[in-house]
Amino acid sequence: MGLRAAGFVIYRVIRSRVEYLLLQTSYGIHHWTPPKGHVDPGESDLDTALRETEEESGLKKSDLKVLEGFQEILNYEVNGRPKTVTYWLAEIAHEGVEVKLSHEHQDYKWVPLDEACRLAGYSDMVDLLNKCENFILSSNKA
Repeated sequence: MGLRAAGFVIYRVIRSRVEYLLLQTSYGIHHWTPPKGHVDPGESDLDTALRETEEESGLKKSDLKVLEGFQEILNYEVNGRPKTVTYWLAEIAHEGVEVKLSHEHQDYKWVPLDEACRLAGYSDMVDLLNKCENFILSSNKA
């Protein structure tokens, strides 16, 4: 069986500009990614996304507004094993929320779509970020 993970693409709107939260891993090739992590036995994907987001970024459920109707699943291989990652889209619920990184990450950035896509690098993540942007703009959340 493959690996299962879940997370959130988190955004905020600053002066009518959508910015995405990306975390830089402190291991491996130091890639940039939204907060996500592996599903624990007996845990739902959404519970995993909330737990991992809090562990990795310090953002709690009360800091997030999860958007209804957006869920994307990415499938790819990691070290020869299939991995499925479910992402939801969430907006920062209020101003002044502070990101507090865990040891798993060494940096974070709030960036607009073009820079988020450049930092994320992988084509499936670029596609996901573009879908998020289109969803946000089409639902007038920006």
